[in-house]
Amino acid sequence: MQPYEIGYLVGGVVAVVAIVVAAVLGRRAGRRGLQQRLTALASRLGVTPTDENGVEGVLLHLERVTGEAAEAVTEASADAIRLRRSIDTLPQGVIVCDENGDIAFRNSRAVELMSSGHADALAAQAVTELLEKAWNDGSAERTLDLYGPPRQTLAIRTKLVDDGRRPLGVIAFIDDVSERRRLEEIRRDFVANVSHELKTPIGALGLLAETLTVEPDPDIAQRLASRIQHEAFRVSRIIDDLLDLSRLEAEESPPREPIYVNLVMAEAVERVRAAADQRKVSIELHEPDPPIHVLGDRRQLVSAIHSLLENAVTFSYEGGTVELTATESDGEVRLSVADAGVGIPARDLERIFERFYRVDHGRSRETGGTGLGLSIVRHVAANHRGRVEVDSREGEGSTFTIVLPKPTELTA
Repeated sequence: MQPYEIGYLVGGVVAVVAIVVAAVLGRRAGRRGLQQRLTALASRLGVTPTDENGVEGVLLHLERVTGEAAEAVTEASADAIRLRRSIDTLPQGVIVCDENGDIAFRNSRAVELMSSGHADALAAQAVTELLEKAWNDGSAERTLDLYGPPRQTLAIRTKLVDDGRRPLGVIAFIDDVSERRRLEEIRRDFVANVSHELKTPIGALGLLAETLTVEPDPDIAQRLASRIQHEAFRVSRIIDDLLDLSRLEAEESPPREPIYVNLVMAEAVERVRAAADQRKVSIELHEPDPPIHVLGDRRQLVSAIHSLLENAVTFSYEGGTVELTATESDGEVRLSVADAGVGIPARDLERIFERFYRVDHGRSRETGGTGLGLSIVRHVAANHRGRVEVDSREGEGSTFTIVLPKPTELTA
């Protein structure tokens, strides 16, 4: 029995009870006729009186039916509340229209998705159009791009609801697929960038090898062999950085142990020393005194600082200086790499942590850069619950700072 049918039943029973009371208080002469009418009404309500003595039997049965109907209404109301609360917890927006086309229900997610400034009007219009289309076609769907800010992508689907005989209404589902779309774009761009980055050196290797096989001059052959070695090293660097980046993404919570920052800094400097000497760039190491420590993965931290030092050396002028310092204040440990090199244009600052993004494409490829170093740095900082800060001006130099929480903050 539907809730509205139960409601009608309760109303009818109440009316009958009122008639019975009036009958009892009325003239005794009309008692028999009223009893007959009450018996007929009770039969219409599905009650079969067993008491043949009069009105009392009908009242007894009507009282039982009234109690059962009230209990059924209470249960139906509880079920409706439970269903409404359950739909409110769904991550998708849900809108239900009745048979007249009026909105009968919207869950909290639908209200949120359709109440975000200017975008709500566009979303509401799209939902209205799809609801109307579902009435005619049975179903409809559309992907709606809202350029914000913030940028959103909504997948809207509508479907006609019926009981097999007649339409009962239309239901709409609104799904925010912005994050899914962003990840798809990242994956697509990543595949395209990897293909492009590997295609260039591999193509060069094939061409150089082909030229080398027919080159009779030993000096030219030596130069070709050196070039082949350089391109092979470049491919190896790209693959190593890709493996490091993949490993960092998989290690969202790396093993944490107490690590002295002084030792991490010293190891990173030694790894970049040869490249600095080749470019005649000096490295000044300012170790903290007394030594300070953090909780984290030593290999990851050394890799991140080495990437920053390598970039600083690469983009410093010949004879320049790169400084590596560590300080501790306000519950944070700050590891900074500063140079007085070419700097970064303001237009590029927001994109420098993207994979394969290069500010100076020609110089990066000339120096063997893969465009993955800063992505690695960002992942290392995130894995240690920290962040990366950048202060750079074109032509004046750059300062990159890895900010990590103090050990007490990590263990809290």
